[in-house]
Amino acid sequence: MTTQAPARRTRTRRPGEGTDGAWRVIVLNDDHNTFQGVAFALASVLPSTSYEQGMELANRIHNTGQAIVWSGHKEAAELYWTQLKGHGLTMAPLEKG
Repeated sequence: MTTQAPARRTRTRRPGEGTDGAWRVIVLNDDHNTFQGVAFALASVLPSTSYEQGMELANRIHNTGQAIVWSGHKEAAELYWTQLKGHGLTMAPLEKG
């Protein structure tokens, strides 16, 4: 009588899963959005981001020219990127980290 080893499941990763494959949403500094407008957009779109945290990110964007405001799964990154763009923010292309 022969026995077979149990079938092994192969786990495949989707883009954006894991720490090295996270997609980055980057907001760029511009001359037409106010700090308050940027903070409002970030707080409205990004989960668990308060207006105060949005203001901190707005300051970082202003002082450094850009900031990664969110990273994670590709589908969520695309959604947040589109929504922030819809609020009038100047966005860098999505980056895979």
